[in-house]
Amino acid sequence: MTYRRDPVKAPRVSGFALRAFVNVIESPLGAPVLGKVTADSGLERFRAFDPGHASTQQVPLPHPQPGQAAPPKELAERAVALPAVAPGEKLETAASFREAYRSGASTPSAVVQRLHKAIAELEERNRMGFFISRKPEEVERAAEESSRRWKEGAPLSALDGVPVVIKDELDLQGFPTTLGTKFLKMPAEHDATVAARLKAAGALILGKANMNEVGINPIGLNPHHGVARNPWDRGHITGGSSSGSASTVAAGLAPISIGADGGGSVRIPAALCGVVGLKATFGRISEHGVPPLCWQVGHVGPLGQTVADVAAAYAIVAGADAADPATLAQPAPHLDGLEERSLNGLRLGICWPYFEDADPDVVARCKEAVRALTEAGATVVEVPPPDLNTILWSHSCIILSEMRDALRPHIEADVTRFALDTRTNLAIAAHFGSADLVHAMRHRTRLTRETLALMKNIDAMVTPTTGITAPPIPELSLPDGESNLPVVDALMRYVRLANLSGLPAISVPAGYDAKGLPVGVQLMARAYEENLLLRMGRVIEAAVPRRIPKVHARALG
Repeated sequence: MTYRRDPVKAPRVSGFALRAFVNVIESPLGAPVLGKVTADSGLERFRAFDPGHASTQQVPLPHPQPGQAAPPKELAERAVALPAVAPGEKLETAASFREAYRSGASTPSAVVQRLHKAIAELEERNRMGFFISRKPEEVERAAEESSRRWKEGAPLSALDGVPVVIKDELDLQGFPTTLGTKFLKMPAEHDATVAARLKAAGALILGKANMNEVGINPIGLNPHHGVARNPWDRGHITGGSSSGSASTVAAGLAPISIGADGGGSVRIPAALCGVVGLKATFGRISEHGVPPLCWQVGHVGPLGQTVADVAAAYAIVAGADAADPATLAQPAPHLDGLEERSLNGLRLGICWPYFEDADPDVVARCKEAVRALTEAGATVVEVPPPDLNTILWSHSCIILSEMRDALRPHIEADVTRFALDTRTNLAIAAHFGSADLVHAMRHRTRLTRETLALMKNIDAMVTPTTGITAPPIPELSLPDGESNLPVVDALMRYVRLANLSGLPAISVPAGYDAKGLPVGVQLMARAYEENLLLRMGRVIEAAVPRRIPKVHARALG
């Protein structure tokens, strides 16, 4: 089988042309236009591809041998206690905050005061678009309680007093969950399970992070709440949809954040902002308190300065939740092997033509990451090329159809309240028929079955996270942004299969391109083997000198 990627043949449009284009595709005249755009990008070939005997019923994910289970706070303590391995500039990690509090060098209250000042200065000077909403007084009260606990020698966990940011796709009591829109304003009555677990661990939630409207686009531009700008170069995008979740960590405002990933929305901004991002196994982390947008492919996941930060957050938020039935069948989360630096016996699956279908700097940095893994003892096994056209349209049909149905009341009330790029995607979703959705779900079953068979012979699949580093923000097209499907495809080329199959995947910083913009490498493992991804991520981390972005704050002074 030969590797093949069909180019996305869609015009890049913005401004008046974008508004006119959206008005056309939403009208009765839109069907032939959308038919032409989607056919040129491979939809008709997808429709003609027989999924064989596959049904719409997703393949159950197999459970590995159980690991050494432990209480979440014990696992988080183990992760935070790991020795730092990343060379280069010193980062303020969860371990840095814990040590400062334990030694008395700082307190959560002092940290919060510095952070509030830093956020105000960065937003005034750089207009970074980090947050949709904050309540500084609430954070200060929580910091006072955390400071008291540290003074009494009774912190709730290794994350007590550690700043954390939550994507505005998760409920946080008293805050509206806007999903990046301008019209969803009802305050949440309860915390999402993930937020509740972080609060119970003593983490200080600084606020709700900016995001691409309804998470429907991986670029990260939001016309309602301000453009999320990349701390490495504020003239470049963050990626999305968890744009603020990644940029706040990169800017030093928190060592940990929470994002959501229906199609790379944790991993893409993690790669473009130079941080770590984990999409765990489907159902590993509760979605309770996350307004439904994409039931089949959606995940909540942590981002962090380092692998240890992500491991600590994962330990706290993962695990069964009676309020989310999808979480109940999982084995207990664990972090077995996290301290090990040897990868002897591990097999890395790589399709080199697919791996190399990215910008030269991305390929070079990701090959260096593979070298770090092989020098630690892993071996490379060449695997067959993916069927990218089938993966693209299976994912697109499922996620866009589900999003359109989830948003149907708001669409019917007034679709013009949505951003133009959102309306473009919702119009494409309306172009799909019920047969397309059934066809896509059957292919998802087939692709999952084939991927599980492939993973029996390898331990992890390795690719770049994105095909490009962060592109420039189209400043002249703001605030509405643009429709740029070729860039969307370059950002999503490597991430879709993990969402379709439900397998866990992580993006780890792999270095920088010639302009100093971050590159991410992606690892995908078997179901419930997040511990292996984290272990491999630390090996890569130890080989990549870290730098500090141009826009950056230090909370510990």
